[in-house]
Amino acid sequence: MGPLREADEGAAGGRAGRARRGASRAAAAGPALAAAVLLQVLLPAGPPAPPPGSVPAPPAASAPLPASRAAGPPAGPAARPAAGRPSKTAAGARSGRERCADGGDPAASLRPSDGAGPAVRRIRRAGRLVVGVDQNSYLWGYRDPSSGELAGFDIDLVRFLAEELLGEDPEIVYKTIPTDRRIAALRRREVDMVVRTMSITCDRRAEVAFSTAYFEAGQQILAPRSSPVTGFDATLRGRRLCTAAGSTAQALLERDARGAYPVYADHQLDCLVRLQLGEVDAVMTDSALAAGQAAQDPSVHLVGGPLTTEPYGVAMNLRDGDLVRRVNKALEDYRRGGGNSRWTAAYKRWLADKMEVADPAPPEPVYRD
Repeated sequence: MGPLREADEGAAGGRAGRARRGASRAAAAGPALAAAVLLQVLLPAGPPAPPPGSVPAPPAASAPLPASRAAGPPAGPAARPAAGRPSKTAAGARSGRERCADGGDPAASLRPSDGAGPAVRRIRRAGRLVVGVDQNSYLWGYRDPSSGELAGFDIDLVRFLAEELLGEDPEIVYKTIPTDRRIAALRRREVDMVVRTMSITCDRRAEVAFSTAYFEAGQQILAPRSSPVTGFDATLRGRRLCTAAGSTAQALLERDARGAYPVYADHQLDCLVRLQLGEVDAVMTDSALAAGQAAQDPSVHLVGGPLTTEPYGVAMNLRDGDLVRRVNKALEDYRRGGGNSRWTAAYKRWLADKMEVADPAPPEPVYRD
């Protein structure tokens, strides 16, 4: 493996950042240590969680959030959670997969090619691949405490793509970016691509280009084992529900929160920290990410079923069609080989003993041209 460079976008600064870094270092050492680090490295705990059945005041995080990140009415006697209402997103969740206004599949991408157009040539001239990733999602993109390097299912894919684009021993520059900056980083060309458990959606497809899907997950609720919350249902009413800003979960909650008070954080791991501190009552996140969080802290678990079917894709700038085709060619090779494929090897390494999937396999590619 060639030189690895990292550029931190600053989202991990401050006390919450230290908690995320501590959790990443502890993750591979075992769930109990991970949970202990999360609890010790953050600031003093906030107010105790309300008793089951009560209607708490809207969320008050120990690390102050901008107004746009903490939803809910003012605290006090008049405070009431927003009533759940039918929505396009909720209906889509029940039917499984999102469909765009034209009836098309948002995961449909450009047909693969091993050609080298302008974007591929630009990367090769630079001699390095700049990729937006996560460093706070155990199993997907996190800091390995034994090596200090980034590791996970997404990171394995990044290394494969870099080898396909640049040859043996490629130089990779990792830029860690929060969920709500993924699209901006691509549009401003701060990165060549984003490989960060990014769901392909109709709205996002209008702003960035996506490869074919390399994984599928769905939004699900993570709650303490002692909690009365049973899923995305009436048991959430009056409770504080955390998710990452800019995530597909935020879009769902803005349409129908089932009476919960949404709380938005920069990273999904921040939500796990707040759940452990009693500052929120549950977390909504992708089932694949939630599996990693449950592995870090055995006192929490997934409840209810997945609400959606969401494909993950490699995101790129809209103008980089040749790069999309080249990545899709690489993904064909990544999937090829069935049980002996590089995809299966990555799944066995990171996810096989954490996710309840009877017959894991990569999603079938869908093309629109």
